[in-house]
Amino acid sequence: MAFDQLGRYGVWLPFNAFGPEGARELEELGYGTLWLGSSPGADELVVAETLLAATSSITVATSIVNIWKSPAAEIAEVFHRLEAAHPGRFLLGIGAGHPEANATYTTPYEALVAYFDELDAAGVPKERRALAALGPRVLKLARERSLGALPYLVPVEHTASARAILGDGALLATEHKVVIDEDPARARVTAQPRTSFYLGLRNYVANLRRFGLTDEDLAQPGGDRFYDAVVAHGSAEAVAEKLGAHLVAGADHVAIQPLADDPLPTLRTLAPLLK
Repeated sequence: MAFDQLGRYGVWLPFNAFGPEGARELEELGYGTLWLGSSPGADELVVAETLLAATSSITVATSIVNIWKSPAAEIAEVFHRLEAAHPGRFLLGIGAGHPEANATYTTPYEALVAYFDELDAAGVPKERRALAALGPRVLKLARERSLGALPYLVPVEHTASARAILGDGALLATEHKVVIDEDPARARVTAQPRTSFYLGLRNYVANLRRFGLTDEDLAQPGGDRFYDAVVAHGSAEAVAEKLGAHLVAGADHVAIQPLADDPLPTLRTLAPLLK
């Protein structure tokens, strides 16, 4: 899959938050990819079929299929079904999830390698899959065994570091949350219900510490520096500039996650400002 098929900007939402009408509007607004979040399983990827059928060119991608929840053989079957019906428009994003949320979570690196081996055996091409990755070891695995990396909940500084590790030629598609609100305190309050949860997941916390956030920043419900690092807020123009900073730092694509009950107004406002 060529990187330009993803576009420079896409939309990240829980997989069950997308509908056909909204998908068509996002395609018309110029967004290149719909990222299906919240770990859809094989049976739930009927959503991808619905969205692909409702649109004509936008890419649909998972962010991510959880390897502990969804056997590789089942996911490969879904991939081939989607590929047959909508050639070249589906990207399979996989990841190891979080130990706090998966009772069977053990040796995630080895499990990811084994999952890729199964996808290879089932004929899912390297260039049609990507990997949720934060730290250096998994970023290198993303480069070696897939199209590239899908970082989540990261500051712009992580993007620059990840690009240095990935080198040229590997996809770097970074998620970033947004709140359009010029009152910083109010924007952080808006972000809190959908963001503070991640402070209880040690892989995210450990990664954010690498980029200068302190225990005080990362204590529940999250300090100002935490929200300012992982949530773009301010005027629409300021939000667009913050999102673009990921591209300047080395990302190929930014997956925008609006922290609003109805994401469409935010996405309509941002669309003409994104470059």
